Amino acid sequence: MEERKIAIQVTDLEKVYKLYDKPSDRLKEALGLTKKKKYKEHHALDRVNMTVYQGETVGIIGTNGSGKSTILKIITGVLNPTEGQVRVNGRISALLELGAGFHMEYNGIENIYLNGTMIGFSEKEIDEKLDSILAFADIGDYVYQPVKTYSSGMFVRLAFAVAINIEPEILIVDEALSVGDVFFQAKCYQKFEEFKKMGKTILFVSHDLSSISKYCDRVVLLNQGIKLGEGPPGRMIDVYKRVLVGQYQVNEDRDGGLPDDREQPGAAAAVGSVNPELLEYGTRAAYISEYYITDEAGLHTTAIVKGQRFTIHMRVEFAEDVPAPIFAFTVKNVKGTEITGTNTMIEKAFLEPVRAGERKEISFSQLMSLQGGEYLLSFGVTGYEQDRFQVYHRLYDVVNLTVISDKDTVGYYDMGTTVTVSDGKVQTADRGGAEGQ
Repeated sequence: MEERKIAIQVTDLEKVYKLYDKPSDRLKEALGLTKKKKYKEHHALDRVNMTVYQGETVGIIGTNGSGKSTILKIITGVLNPTEGQVRVNGRISALLELGAGFHMEYNGIENIYLNGTMIGFSEKEIDEKLDSILAFADIGDYVYQPVKTYSSGMFVRLAFAVAINIEPEILIVDEALSVGDVFFQAKCYQKFEEFKKMGKTILFVSHDLSSISKYCDRVVLLNQGIKLGEGPPGRMIDVYKRVLVGQYQVNEDRDGGLPDDREQPGAAAAVGSVNPELLEYGTRAAYISEYYITDEAGLHTTAIVKGQRFTIHMRVEFAEDVPAPIFAFTVKNVKGTEITGTNTMIEKAFLEPVRAGERKEISFSQLMSLQGGEYLLSFGVTGYEQDRFQVYHRLYDVVNLTVISDKDTVGYYDMGTTVTVSDGKVQTADRGGAEGQ
């Protein structure tokens, strides 16, 4: 078996910032006027290890302040690490935060040449690429204006056009794409697909979890400078959602460790294939004790025929008083992209307090419009307590849902289109409604 070639190797990476209470403390220390420690240390990155192989698309996710942008800046050479090493094999093109690498007083053309020469291209090589860069950016005569006059949308158009048209071996993209309009984003993601097919390496940071799920082969999860784990996109996105509500526990293995999912026994599915590695968490003030699916005849099943009605059921037990529980389900595809779902708050179906010891049976009935294929079903019981969001119990990807179809349209679901084809003849009628003679 051929050994995979490494594009980016990050080893024991640390980035520590000194935080001073006041500027005079920084000055005293710089001048050697004090021996007392006048600062607090903030670990933006704390012994992070990561390997990206050639041809991979790897996503980095995490909350604000988790170290995502810091690690990209160190990899691209914008920042120096405090400790640790970074090895890069291949020419990098990076699209970091808005404005990085651009001179505000220069116009668009001048900045294209500035960026190209910084990466190592000759003026002649940039001349050859200029037309394709301008065509992709599509900002018209603004390219002759100083970039300080650009809107954020024009800025990101030009920056991305430069980044992808200089033929990098490694493309690194931060959140910047979220600035562009929807049509430009679509064009950028189409370019991502082309890069993947060409075997390019992509390192991608985004809060858009759908894009992370769709484009990434693997995902790294950071939190407060620590790597919590890495793995398939769907799995890591589920763990990230757990981090967002503050309900996770890190295993001893900091670099491979995922939150400990073995908290309590899970709910029971009446029929169907249950995920043996289900992810569940929550305070369990309320918990899901049973879940299942029935078809339009009321039979328990996990296989539904497209076009038929079906019902998703869940039973919830209450161990404590809950002021206003919200019951929810979500359907994902096998890549982890959320396709559809709803909850009782959205549907305005139940907005009442529940007492400890009570039980609720919830059913969601709908028409199956998804395309034929395999899907995963998740459940949740959440709520708000004094404006604070609480997760009482969540079960991710717990049961398989199969959709049986003999006609699949384009995309995720079928709109139930009615098609009419006529011979093109125009039928006329007089104003009185009689047929024309």
